[in-house]
Amino acid sequence: MDFGKVPHEELKQIDLSLPPDPPSNKKILSGAKENSPKIYIGCAKWGRTEWVGKIYPEGTKEAKFLDHYVNHYNSIELNATHYKIYPPSSIKKWADKVKDKDFIFCPKVPQTISHYSSFVNIEDKTNSFLEGIAAFGDHLGPIFLQVSDRFSPSRKTNLIKYLESLPTDLQFFVEVRNPEWFANKKESEELISTLAKLNVGYVITDAAGRRDCVHMYLTLPKAFVRFVGNSLHPSDYKRIDEWVNRIRYWLDNGLKELYFFMHMHDEAYSPELSVYLIDTLNTVCNLSLQKPKFL
Repeated sequence: MDFGKVPHEELKQIDLSLPPDPPSNKKILSGAKENSPKIYIGCAKWGRTEWVGKIYPEGTKEAKFLDHYVNHYNSIELNATHYKIYPPSSIKKWADKVKDKDFIFCPKVPQTISHYSSFVNIEDKTNSFLEGIAAFGDHLGPIFLQVSDRFSPSRKTNLIKYLESLPTDLQFFVEVRNPEWFANKKESEELISTLAKLNVGYVITDAAGRRDCVHMYLTLPKAFVRFVGNSLHPSDYKRIDEWVNRIRYWLDNGLKELYFFMHMHDEAYSPELSVYLIDTLNTVCNLSLQKPKFL
């Protein structure tokens, strides 16, 4: 993942701390701790050959990667669906691999919809995508819509109309990337208000080179965090520590669901930082989340 990538020598020059919670989050969170919040930790792909010999047994073929991935994580931000609309038969094969586990898939909306359509005349593609992922059944988590970097607020009407057309019995989260969404306060506030009204979540992306995307706004009592690490640079651990403290605050104040996905510019190191994240979460938040087990 190259989004927000900066040279390691420049990391010390960037303020990597998390912004304070916006006041509006207090209206979203109840202020009282949930008895059984749902917490899911994962990566973006299971098909990483670099993990063979690390968390996948030596000699594991790619067709078996998912079988092993589900023994280390309880969720995945499913990037595969960003590049292809899969039929229900293919989705069911993945779902069958986790039928006895508390595991969810968070499929990414296909790029033919999110990046190359301007959200116009895509009813058929959207229906095909939704029909496919319905085969996940109880293992379907939030659906992740990443809006193209080139899509600015000047075309917001198209995006809003599209969000309004989506089924309300499914949970969607939206990530915007064009800097104008964040630089223009009016546009930012309108987007946040609209997402809250539609019960759509607002993805928080923490990348070193795009500090505007770590906005910290919650539009519902659920958080979808995409953390982009820097290959185990010392700052990665400090950033994770700060995230754990923020998550503890959110949980203490009524967060119902957390989806935290680990990304790296070099994905070979995602399992190591995942272990640190989960160990720290378990200690600070008194949880018992599973973590990757190294061979």
